[in-house]
Amino acid sequence: MGMIELVLIAVSLSMDAFAVSICKGLSLQNVNGKHMVIAGAWFGGFQALMPLIGYGLGSLMAGFIQNYTHWIAFILLAWIGGNMIKDSFGEEEGVDGSMTWKSMLVLAIATSIDALAVGITFSFMDVSIVPAIVLIGIVTFAFSAIGIKIGSLFGAKYRSKATLFGGIVLVLIGLKILLEGLNIL
Repeated sequence: MGMIELVLIAVSLSMDAFAVSICKGLSLQNVNGKHMVIAGAWFGGFQALMPLIGYGLGSLMAGFIQNYTHWIAFILLAWIGGNMIKDSFGEEEGVDGSMTWKSMLVLAIATSIDALAVGITFSFMDVSIVPAIVLIGIVTFAFSAIGIKIGSLFGAKYRSKATLFGGIVLVLIGLKILLEGLNIL
């Protein structure tokens, strides 16, 4: 996997956290740097942790499913991306402005489940996991911190567009992996 694909995956994975951060920003009074750092740390941290866990799980299974890894990567990425696309057209979910550890933990886990599946996909490919999770964590931190600020300024106007974009990118990357695995590309 090349650097461009890895950056696109990092951006795509960060879209859920970005969208939730925008909603958090909508609900907060007097957004400041502390709010931005808290959101970035929670979401970026979990977006980096979950692919590492997925990578470990996938590495345990790799010997059993080696001939089908391109299909598995495609199915996982298409499923995640498809859900993101579907969610972008759905009803907006309410998110309160609470920045307590309980509130942030639940949201961080919820927004990073797809990163777990991507980590499993990484284990089937030629991906150096440490640089990948560092990149994903940094990109998500930045998008989440910016999302808090954007939410406080512009509202929920861009949430569905960000989720739609992320979903489309993941589906296209999954398709590219499948086509390469089938020696079509």
